[in-house]
Amino acid sequence: MDDLFEPAPDSRPPPRPRKGRGAAGNVEHRFTTWSRQAEDDGWWQDETPPAATRLSVDTARSILAWNESPDLGFDRSLNPYRGCEHGCIYCYARPTHAWLGLSPGLDFETRLFWKPDAVARLKAELAAPGYACRPIALGTATDAYQPVERQQRLTRDVLEALLALEHPVTLVTKSALVARDVDLWATLAARRLAAVALSVTSLDNELSRRLEPRAAAPAARLRALRTLADTGVPAGVLVAPIIPALNDHQLEQVLEAARDHGARYAGYTLLRLPHEVAGLFGQWLDHHAPEKAARLMAVLYDLRGGRANDTTFGRRMTGLGHYADLIRQRFELACRRLGLATTWPELDCTRFRPPRAEGDPGGQMSLF
Repeated sequence: MDDLFEPAPDSRPPPRPRKGRGAAGNVEHRFTTWSRQAEDDGWWQDETPPAATRLSVDTARSILAWNESPDLGFDRSLNPYRGCEHGCIYCYARPTHAWLGLSPGLDFETRLFWKPDAVARLKAELAAPGYACRPIALGTATDAYQPVERQQRLTRDVLEALLALEHPVTLVTKSALVARDVDLWATLAARRLAAVALSVTSLDNELSRRLEPRAAAPAARLRALRTLADTGVPAGVLVAPIIPALNDHQLEQVLEAARDHGARYAGYTLLRLPHEVAGLFGQWLDHHAPEKAARLMAVLYDLRGGRANDTTFGRRMTGLGHYADLIRQRFELACRRLGLATTWPELDCTRFRPPRAEGDPGGQMSLF
């Protein structure tokens, strides 16, 4: 009977990476009710055509996303874009594209959506009578400074609106484009309204290019960090994600390089592979690091309680077990040695001036 469950020989062409993209192709998402299978009919070519980026309008009904997770340092966030052209193969946000009926694979990197009414919706939500000011985390699911921001300038528009209302804002980005808006970040920081962290996965250009094909090179991120720090912006570094057997040995090097470029605080997260990301990352490993795949996944399953991902509060970011404890100890020792704080700076929430609600000439008044 066991023979009935032996898989048939796979005639599909192996997934091959596309130049400038993280995923080799699209995978069926968890909500799909059908599947497609490619067959090698003898016409398979080595050269895979490039995948173009398509940008569409997102008509979301609200702009702020709320959470109650104790693992996050914020309770509200704003993402100007859906999907991310950076193409980080490990990105935990990839499965969100399934809600749009799109693949978490190549679609996530090429089928992007932007929110042209983001500022208007933001002002409407901040004008709500029951709104209580706390820092807004910008670009938590997808990078607010991904390449399309150069033309769309949506993130800059959002920053200008927050500055006008004196609302505190935080940011984590892998893009050196953040330095373009240093004028706004510096003004916000002078009023204790801003903190920015650069996410640095590795100092190895080749590894970074393969993991994050359209993100800024490590040296460019460090230069952006220096630019922010030199203008008074509280700047930090997020070493994320730490991947067993791939970049974990660079933890102290990344922290030291960031400190030398002006970082004042630091954080880290361990690799997590929710839903379809596990399969996509497995394909990436098969092509880019097959000799490390078995060891890497064994450690990952150990720190995730026997799974590729563990959503349990309190350990989903940092894992559990001996490996997780070792990374935590190394991080804490390095931060003490380098003089890096392990918490974000406190921002001033008392300066916020609510916008006028539509049709309300008086606007929301302050209680004091």
